[in-house]
Amino acid sequence: MKNYYIALQVLIMFFLYNLIVFYIGWNGWAWLAIAWPSLPLTFYITVVLIIAYSYIFGRILHLPFFKIVGACWFAVVQYGLLILPIANIAVLFLSFGEIPLDHVIFWTGVVVLLMLIFIFSIGLYNAYQPIVRSYQFIINKKSERDSITIAVASDMHFGVLSGKSHLQRLVTKITELQPDLILLPGDIIDDDPKPFMKKKMDSIMGKLKAPLGVYGVLGNHEYYGRAIPAFVQIMKDINISILQDEIIELDDLYIIGRKDKTDKNRKEISQLVEGLDISKTLFMLDHQPSELMQAEQHGVDVILSGHTHRGQMAPNHLITKRIFELDWGYKQKSQLHAVVSSGYGFWGPPIRIGSRSEVVHITIHFQG
Repeated sequence: MKNYYIALQVLIMFFLYNLIVFYIGWNGWAWLAIAWPSLPLTFYITVVLIIAYSYIFGRILHLPFFKIVGACWFAVVQYGLLILPIANIAVLFLSFGEIPLDHVIFWTGVVVLLMLIFIFSIGLYNAYQPIVRSYQFIINKKSERDSITIAVASDMHFGVLSGKSHLQRLVTKITELQPDLILLPGDIIDDDPKPFMKKKMDSIMGKLKAPLGVYGVLGNHEYYGRAIPAFVQIMKDINISILQDEIIELDDLYIIGRKDKTDKNRKEISQLVEGLDISKTLFMLDHQPSELMQAEQHGVDVILSGHTHRGQMAPNHLITKRIFELDWGYKQKSQLHAVVSSGYGFWGPPIRIGSRSEVVHITIHFQG
């Protein structure tokens, strides 16, 4: 019975997706039939179908080109579904005027195309030109140091689209910050570590250095890649410790690294903090910001997360704001200071609208 429902869901999704592809494809042909009358319809249909399923082709055949095309197609689908209905209504109203219908369709199509080019241009800039976002707060605990600076980068998704140049920008920005500690709250690679290694990105990422070390946790995409042992070893070889429900004690503070929520066997926060000296500062890395209340209740002082991408492409941020108590930015709950990053990389399209690729720079002052 369970398999029946899964198969039914897949069929429904397949039908709806093809309906979307048809709608966007039909709009494209309505414009191209006027702008490029000699274009064969069969050729156009073939190209649209290849593009629409290229991400799947890229995943199955391990062909980066198709994966890139497919990823960009996702952005076309999202913004096409937002823009094209308005364009269709505009054509309908204008067709009642004295302007010939062909002219109305042609110039409406030009406007839609220019809007998509503008969206992609802004989105590419926001994705590949990261900023440093800074936060400062006070923790009322004793420490041998007056303050500590931390560089945080999450959701890098290093691999095919988030490549060597983007990684080098990360290393450069973090090095300029000269942090005491570097923390990486998950989704460091985009599923499979093979593209990461093929591009020799490990040699670049190994340049990340901090006096107190570099620590990370698993995100959901490391689980999707099904190569966690290999990934953990790659990170270990470049002196980045991936904590899987593990705790590191650094003088008067703890780094608690949780497995991702994807792992049904991960430990509860209560289990992780049991027996710890709560007079020391408790830092927690948890990829998905879904358990802020539990972290607050169990004495965690700082929790760092990512995962949400702040929706990555507006208006998706309206959805993440409904799902998570904190989908981006900073929030204090009693003694808990929560920071959620919009991420350094991106998933799918290399585009950010209403969000920005970022490195988070945190300065914490201690007042015992």
